[in-house]
Amino acid sequence: MSLLNRIVLVRHGETVGESSIRYYGATDVALSDLGREQVRRARLALPGDGFDLVLTSPLSRAWESARIVHPEGGIRLVAELREIDFGDWEGLTAEEIRARDPVRYEDWQRKRSGFEFPGGERRADFQRRIDTAVDGMLSSGFSSLLVVVHKGVIRAIARRLLAAELPEGEPQLGGLVQLTRRANGEWFAGRTSSDPTRA
Repeated sequence: MSLLNRIVLVRHGETVGESSIRYYGATDVALSDLGREQVRRARLALPGDGFDLVLTSPLSRAWESARIVHPEGGIRLVAELREIDFGDWEGLTAEEIRARDPVRYEDWQRKRSGFEFPGGERRADFQRRIDTAVDGMLSSGFSSLLVVVHKGVIRAIARRLLAAELPEGEPQLGGLVQLTRRANGEWFAGRTSSDPTRA
């Protein structure tokens, strides 16, 4: 069985491209001053017992966030951990997408089967890419990882390990999600279980 029993996932901060309202996946946009402050706050919220390794996306908003969150250690860039490519929707707000592409926007919002980002990465391909990265984490021989990445990546990692979705909209910019593995191999979101028979 894998030695990995804890993954702390941190979403990068706000960007100069306004990632709070615009969809940037493959586009490399830098952190803003607000984003740097958000990830400084995330650093203060990290559990204090250290990490064996820090992983991040090769996109600058993620690796700069990783350097701020964990300045004292080495950081490994992992190509598979980059955000999904939104294709024709890159850099647009939800309102701009709805105005330009109302039918596909509606399919996206209603989570209709078969929806794909126009001109972008297929969602199944994205999940397979993230699954490859997760397989690498599980076989790494480390017990505790800090992973500083993108919202879609965090949600895909959680989907794989929890077999469930995170709450809608989570995590926020600079937000933190901790995944912990029980002795039976089952993963849960959080540091400890409220059920003492399952902790």
